[in-house]
Amino acid sequence: QVQLVESGGGLVQAGDSLRLSCAASGRTFSYYAMGWFRQAPGKEREFVAGITWNSAYKYVTYYADSVKGRFTISRDNAKNTVYLQMNSLKPEDTAVYYCAATPNYGPSRSPANFGTWGQGTQVTVSS
Repeated sequence: QVQLVESGGGLVQAGDSLRLSCAASGRTFSYYAMGWFRQAPGKEREFVAGITWNSAYKYVTYYADSVKGRFTISRDNAKNTVYLQMNSLKPEDTAVYYCAATPNYGPSRSPANFGTWGQGTQVTVSS
């Protein structure tokens, strides 16, 4: 089991960039597929980006259409950390961002398939 702690959120203007980090505890971090989700006030939690393995044991990434080309998920297993680089931010990206872990290689976009969650970090994009 891993525990997750997000950081890097803040208040930025439209067009700016932010990098979120998710630090994981535990020696088995590299065995988990990871995802980033977000939840805006009054809305359901939605998938943003994920990183998992393909059949050749290569990492693959996948994104929500709304962030494709603007956001990049990556991981550094030596640092037990997963990142979300967010560029060209828009006001509609405003939300609490959560990282999540699953031992299932998926790929999955459903929050129900991720069993471990961080506490979230607020991202606010002003217009």
